[in-house]
Amino acid sequence: MGLPSLEEIVMRLVIILPALTIHEFAHAYSADKMGDPTARLMGRMTLNPLAHIDPIGTILVPIFFRFGWAKPVPVNPMNFRNPRRGSLITSAAGPAANVMLALVIGIGLRITIALAPTGWALGNQTVSVLFMWTYVNLILAIFNLIPLGPLDGHHIVEALLPYHQLQRYRSFNRYGMFILFGVMFLARPLFDAIVFAPAYAIATLLSGPIG
Repeated sequence: MGLPSLEEIVMRLVIILPALTIHEFAHAYSADKMGDPTARLMGRMTLNPLAHIDPIGTILVPIFFRFGWAKPVPVNPMNFRNPRRGSLITSAAGPAANVMLALVIGIGLRITIALAPTGWALGNQTVSVLFMWTYVNLILAIFNLIPLGPLDGHHIVEALLPYHQLQRYRSFNRYGMFILFGVMFLARPLFDAIVFAPAYAIATLLSGPIG
């Protein structure tokens, strides 16, 4: 796997930073609404990307992958008015925000192209960037819904499981991060099939075939 060009690296960061920022903002906003002000008090309930940057997940990983992660939003479930419901909504908010962005951008791109006057067209670069925004937001949503710690899917499953199953799941998920990174870096075709392939298929369905 060769390194992308400097132009491609910059483009990946330009595309992924807003997606990660809105993802983390959605977590912080939802937590605050559910009764936990921790993220807001720590300055994380903001759309300023500088507040969410993780040097590895936000800068280094996107050089090799078309996705990444930001600094996790701090959450204290003990502050939630209803801890289980608060954890569920807060955890689901990030992927949900990415799905909503993908829907708006992807469907908007399809409609714009379909309704464009004869002889008028978006530039190839603009179409490519808008499609990639759709694609990357779907990648982030699908990736974060994987039910392995420390991803959002892990917290969603914990909020839904009955207590007797929850303890067994937590015992298994002690190894969640090792399984996740093992699949990402040692079983790349499997990771592509789980995350990238469905994200691309849905992005194409939303935006229409590009190119």
